[in-house]
Amino acid sequence: MVFKTMTKIKIATWNINSVRLRIGIVKDYLNQFAPDILCLQEIKCQNEEFPSADFDELGYKYKIINGQKGWHGVAIVSKIPISETAAPDFCMNSHSRIAAAKIGENGPTIHNLYVPAGGDEPDPAINDKFAHKLDFLDRMEKYYAQNHGDTIVVGDLNIAPHEHDVWSHKSLLNVVSHTPIETETLERLRKGGKFIDIARHERDEKEKLYSWWSYRAADWTKNNKGRRLDHIWVSDNLLPNVDITSFQILRDARSWEKPSDHVPCSVEIEI
Repeated sequence: MVFKTMTKIKIATWNINSVRLRIGIVKDYLNQFAPDILCLQEIKCQNEEFPSADFDELGYKYKIINGQKGWHGVAIVSKIPISETAAPDFCMNSHSRIAAAKIGENGPTIHNLYVPAGGDEPDPAINDKFAHKLDFLDRMEKYYAQNHGDTIVVGDLNIAPHEHDVWSHKSLLNVVSHTPIETETLERLRKGGKFIDIARHERDEKEKLYSWWSYRAADWTKNNKGRRLDHIWVSDNLLPNVDITSFQILRDARSWEKPSDHVPCSVEIEI
């Protein structure tokens, strides 16, 4: 009888808001916390501009980069072998918002997503950016309902789905990222895709959890007006392989030098 050997790996996700501008803190994070795979969103550079040499120096020799000039862009960097796979077509505007990879030879597929923010007005009739966001979510819902399997979805989904994923549920009900149409759609597509939201599986639903704090606050720690926009989901059949207690939102990273407004989230999983 042949038994499959399982290997525990650490997967992290981080909207870095310009990888070239913040490569210093990215390297600090990799040196200190050493994820095996790091998924970045909003890299804001073209593929050839991505600072590959900096990642190579730290052992992240495997890369899948889907860049775009000045905007958007996603990348997956890894210490362990990954191979690019076909990414679902979620973006009607052909933005660089998804990278997809298979981990190892027989591991799960990982989808690194940057869902559109949606602008300021939560009305698709007058706000094209919000209409784009809803269309993106609709495509996600249809795809994942039909494509179950060993899949890990990570990234900046730009939606804080639950009451305690925002600093004030009542105040933000009409604010993009926490409107009912967004939160209900996200939860419906998560359930339809048979995904487990690792953060809420590990933490009590009444615990305040945030991964983003606006740059507009002079002192973000003073009022702690955050939102949980960054997510790690796994197919339900993968849940037994997840070390739930390893889940981390690295809140301190919001105070690093030249920080992103998002912080890294990570979890360990056996593959």
